[in-house]
Amino acid sequence: MTVNVGDTAPDFELNDQHGTPVRLSGFRGDKTVVLVFYPLAFSGVCTGELCAIRDELPTLGGDDVQVLAVSVDSMFALRAWSDQEKYQFPLLSDFWPHGETARRYGVFNEDKGIATRGTFIIDTEGVVRWKVENAIPDARSLDDYRKALQSL
Repeated sequence: MTVNVGDTAPDFELNDQHGTPVRLSGFRGDKTVVLVFYPLAFSGVCTGELCAIRDELPTLGGDDVQVLAVSVDSMFALRAWSDQEKYQFPLLSDFWPHGETARRYGVFNEDKGIATRGTFIIDTEGVVRWKVENAIPDARSLDDYRKALQSL
């Protein structure tokens, strides 16, 4: 399955790095969601991307935008990484069933067993308004996120 601009974003519920369930539809009517799929915690490019989001979050829309970052890592690995890097947004575990949410969005690499670098900006009505998918080694641009959010 592939999710495209204009589609209703598939709902999901995943546990964050603290074991708290987070449901995508819980943000409807309230916040725009930047849904960021990434391959693995503690890897170089992923750390760089998520640290940039952490550092630039106020310029990405402030309180009206919720970042949700998703990988196939366990909740325990995500907690250790979050504590180390001081992430202030949910890191969601797509651990089991392995990669199910990434598959539903069309950003799961079956050969490697991890998500690719897919980002979906979802409006307050639950509709995908922007998306990008990069190959596993290629970081995404925060400037592109900023432009997409400003166009909403």
